[in-house]
Amino acid sequence: MSAENHLQVIFITNDKKNKEKAIEEGIPAFTCEEYVKSLTANPELIDRLACLSEEGNEIESGRIIFSEHLPLSKLQQGIKSGTYLQGTFRASRENYLEATVWVHGDDEENKEIILQGLKHLNRAVHEDIVAVELLPKNQWVAPSSVVLHDEGQNEDDLEKEEERERILKTAVNEKMLKPTGRVVGIIKRNWRPYCGMLSKSDIKESRRHLFTPADKRIPRIRIETRQASTLEGRRIIVAIDGWPRNSRYPNGHFVKNLGEVGDKETETEVLLLEHDVPHQPFSQAVLSFLPKMPWSITEKDMKNREDLRHLCVCSVDPPGCTDIDDALHCRELENGNLEVGVHIADVSHFIRPGNALDQESARRGTTVYLCEKRIDMVPELLSSNLCSLRCNVDRLAFSCIWEMNHNAEILKVRFTKSAINSKASLTYAEAQMRIDSTAMNDDITTSLRGLNKLAKILKKRRIEKGALTLSSPEVRFHMDSETHDPIDLQTKELRETNSMVEEFMLLANISVAKKIHEEFSEHALLRKHPAPPPSNYEILVKAAKSKNLEIKTDTAKSLADSLDRADSPTFPYLNTLLRILATRCMMQAVYFCSGMDNDFHHYGLASPIYTHFTSPIRRYADIIVHRLLAVAIGADCTYPELTDKHKLADLCKNLNFRHKMAQYAQRASVAFHTQLFFKSKGIVSEEAYILFVRKNAIVVLIPKYGLEGTVFFEEKDKPKPRLIYDDEIPSLKIEDTVFHIFDKVKVKIMLDSSNLQHQKIRMSLVEPQIPGISIPVDTPNMDINEPERKKKRREK
Repeated sequence: MSAENHLQVIFITNDKKNKEKAIEEGIPAFTCEEYVKSLTANPELIDRLACLSEEGNEIESGRIIFSEHLPLSKLQQGIKSGTYLQGTFRASRENYLEATVWVHGDDEENKEIILQGLKHLNRAVHEDIVAVELLPKNQWVAPSSVVLHDEGQNEDDLEKEEERERILKTAVNEKMLKPTGRVVGIIKRNWRPYCGMLSKSDIKESRRHLFTPADKRIPRIRIETRQASTLEGRRIIVAIDGWPRNSRYPNGHFVKNLGEVGDKETETEVLLLEHDVPHQPFSQAVLSFLPKMPWSITEKDMKNREDLRHLCVCSVDPPGCTDIDDALHCRELENGNLEVGVHIADVSHFIRPGNALDQESARRGTTVYLCEKRIDMVPELLSSNLCSLRCNVDRLAFSCIWEMNHNAEILKVRFTKSAINSKASLTYAEAQMRIDSTAMNDDITTSLRGLNKLAKILKKRRIEKGALTLSSPEVRFHMDSETHDPIDLQTKELRETNSMVEEFMLLANISVAKKIHEEFSEHALLRKHPAPPPSNYEILVKAAKSKNLEIKTDTAKSLADSLDRADSPTFPYLNTLLRILATRCMMQAVYFCSGMDNDFHHYGLASPIYTHFTSPIRRYADIIVHRLLAVAIGADCTYPELTDKHKLADLCKNLNFRHKMAQYAQRASVAFHTQLFFKSKGIVSEEAYILFVRKNAIVVLIPKYGLEGTVFFEEKDKPKPRLIYDDEIPSLKIEDTVFHIFDKVKVKIMLDSSNLQHQKIRMSLVEPQIPGISIPVDTPNMDINEPERKKKRREK
């Protein structure tokens, strides 16, 4: 072999002893860092090195800020003996010096412990599992009402931090004090790669910079990079490596450059990564389990299935919906009763237990709907074609069929796998038009009228039982067909037909829940909605009281009734505001396994039992429910995981997480598109209502846009106004003007692009006029985006 082809072996190790041994044996050995630094042709690789030793990376100043974390053995002993409590650390979005720890365990007492101040947070990061020591009662604090964001660039300015911590502690009455603690150690770090932006150091030639995460609950991270000038103004990903005791921020390293800030593709990628939404294209292994095209119903498919293609079935959905998973029919029977059917796409026919397609759908858990993009749970061939109950094509379904009298009382219910052929795919508006039209009397219209009549009775009965009708301002964007930029923004209007479809979906879900629980008492997948603890309602009760209204919250029924009564002839929007606020008091609804829980009640629907059956194209929970129901009626066979309650409980855990993350991602998408909308619109003034008063700000809702925002009353470099905050009422007095919840104000809305990382909608008060605070409505545009607009004009 010639000398040129001779391979040289080098040994890379971070183990000191291994390295010494290799050198003794004559093998060239390097640490990872030494090797990467020797690759002079690729200097950017150095940025990707993790900071290894925490000690070696301590800041030169050497001033110890935090107390030492106790070793795991000590923590476990302390938790066993009850000296320490174990829980999940949840940082606050509104205040970087505050967090709560949710204690694990069955003890209902002390479920939530509050932590205040840097030293007590002691280097814990959002979602870490920590050990906490409770402080003596005389050191307990109340949750602070101050909104504080970490604006500091200078790390050594700890005096400023201490001053900010003093702001948090204000005189409050005894009742408001909460169990308070400090972090003594970390049981499990739950770090992930974080998206955000580089805040370049002011020191010229410096390689040390701070990275500001997009998620306000994550602290800033110090990284070393030589590419600061190219990374400025870009979204990047950074990983945390460690957090030394004498450093104000954790250390980390650069992982990936995502693209330019504000770019639609980049921002969508960021919000999907930040909410851990699986969004890669489906792999070949997954796609290999899809049916081959062209597909049609075979004789084998009809085994254990009823042919219902003769029925006058139709679907009613939002405009542009391609993943249609439900259809309905209603007809009169010879005995004078009515037959009503809910037909749901038979997705479990195509997705068989345990294969790659099934595993990927289970991992994704749900379809995520962003403003102009849908991240499907199942591949498009199923979601928009074979499982979508489009009209005039044969489709496989799972049907729930009731016999009812004209008073919507159920006389019989049966479940069957079926084949259907939908006669019409209508939008809510088209269905409403048919119901209201005097000229139309065809089969579809007659069926819709029957459904609508029964739905009204069902809804009335449900509300009498104490079901809640809560309101949340949902927003729709009208997109420009070419640029896909939002050109108009309006709150969704709901028609009678929305309610009609909803009633039958609820009824199907309840009927199926009863059936699968009867058959499988230990391993039915159900959905429950816990009643909120009474303390959740404090803000709602106080807000209503300030408008001389009484809200009773002892049961769902009394809440529903008092919300119905709470109206004001002079203030028609008040009832909607109360309902929006009531929504904020609610707990999350969750999936659970019936054998692992004994409280099944669904508080919001006032139903003793509930599940999800009606959307298997976009929710994996429904696929499991379909499989359970199919086994219950003998239409399909079971498999081991389906009857293993521990496996089912783990699955529920993932589904609950995915569901929550999908909701957050959807909200973030709406927020981003709202920013795009106001970027093009410039500055507008609108009427708003106060939802919350804080110590230094008010949180307002603008009904026209369904938009929420904060109006701050203390600004940097401006004289501080006289603020008096009263938590009891609650109210905020600014100079001589008092603000209460639900007061009507006028605000100016504009996009603040001064901080690229967190571009935000900024709101300032226009009315009522407070000298030095309110801005006159006709001020020349103090346009924060002016330079950008001028540039665009020049380009034109």
